[in-house]
Amino acid sequence: MRRISFIEARSPGAHIFSKFPIPRLGSVLLATMLKQRGYDVRVFIEDIAEPDWSYVESSDLVCISTITSTAIRAYHIADMLRKKGMPVIMGGAHPTFMAEEALEHADFVVRGEGDISLPSLVESLSKGKPDITQIEGISYREKSGHIRHNPPGKLLEDLDILPNPDFSLVHQWTSKNIYPISTSRGCPYNCKFCSVIQIFGRKYRYRSVEATLKDLKEASVLNNRTKFIVDDNFAANKTRTKQILRGMIEEGIKTSWSAQVRTEVAKDPELLQLMADAGCDTLYIGFESINPKTLAAYNKKQDVKGIVDCIRKVKEHGIHIHGMFVLGADTDDKTTIKETADFAIKLGIDTVQFVILTPLPGTPFFEEMKRDGRLLHTDWSKYDAHHVVFKPNLIDPVTLQIETIKAMGKFYSWKYILKHLVKFEFFYAAIGLYGKKSIKKGLKEIMNYIESFGIDSIIPERKSISLSR
Repeated sequence: MRRISFIEARSPGAHIFSKFPIPRLGSVLLATMLKQRGYDVRVFIEDIAEPDWSYVESSDLVCISTITSTAIRAYHIADMLRKKGMPVIMGGAHPTFMAEEALEHADFVVRGEGDISLPSLVESLSKGKPDITQIEGISYREKSGHIRHNPPGKLLEDLDILPNPDFSLVHQWTSKNIYPISTSRGCPYNCKFCSVIQIFGRKYRYRSVEATLKDLKEASVLNNRTKFIVDDNFAANKTRTKQILRGMIEEGIKTSWSAQVRTEVAKDPELLQLMADAGCDTLYIGFESINPKTLAAYNKKQDVKGIVDCIRKVKEHGIHIHGMFVLGADTDDKTTIKETADFAIKLGIDTVQFVILTPLPGTPFFEEMKRDGRLLHTDWSKYDAHHVVFKPNLIDPVTLQIETIKAMGKFYSWKYILKHLVKFEFFYAAIGLYGKKSIKKGLKEIMNYIESFGIDSIIPERKSISLSR
């Protein structure tokens, strides 16, 4: 067993953010580790390019990574390959929490972090007579048909032992693709709809400052690529983050980069200035809501005043903001959605992401909705944060779906486009144009999806819907 293909299943539908796919690092990192062990490895990310199926079908083993929204596509690929007699391993967030479901389509499931368990499993299978009973973090079917879940794997403490992901292994990887960089794992917060802590734990684990600077220096030579720090919160440890930023400045690491942070970043002027001086272009900030009751329900430990202060202070430092809002909590109503769009426009957020609260398997929210019979269905392809898949409390599913689309349409308006054109900010003007096109294109699919609810009363709403308002 020498040739191995990794496949990251494609997203089920296009939306405004599809133009900038960010590869999940898991497949590339694991492929790099296996390459270092002497295997012939390639990675196929369907959101980037169609796989070379002749290569895939000539492989000795295929590893398929999937999140919940891509699970149906991943299962289809797995079924197709297994019919050809090829062994399949599945991993990622969805199989981690739905291992028994995934084993209907795969020979093995790697649960959680695969840094130790996947190489161990591959090495064992390569021996021909594998002893896999002692490999932590995997699930499989025994000869008797009984499903066995080996004990969970331990979280990797020393992230410095991991190699830099080798993106040359990715099929048709080009300079247009966003270049992801990981410097930490984990999150101590406990947002009820987030699956991050369920996989990576509630304790932060970091690459050292020295290793991180080495990663950033190597990435900086790729001047035509957008670098995105994929950490759940790059500024979680402000002392460490400042050391990294000072190191970038002192070592002359000149590159444009973006990262995810929380609103607390704005409470430290020195940190913001260092970010600006080190080349930060955009901060992706999880504001989540402007409804105080919803922020409390989400367990975000932040308030609206903090959100407003954050936006103003970040923009004062010349850093763009991508604001992320989650709509549809039991404390949200139709007015909440409208006010959220108005808030984002008034505060001058550069780009936004209005997503619909989604109960993902593995989260407390999913278990709550399942227990209370509030899931509308389990068509995983619609669990993409752009479709309503549960019954909210103060707003019906159809209204939540339509008002979220309207909010996107109101933000990415002709006014938004012209504002950026006048300032010669052609990138954002293009984002606005692409947004309008994507929203219009996706509206038909959304309305067909709504009709699947079988609610006759939505038909008049469909005829009168106006995205520009």
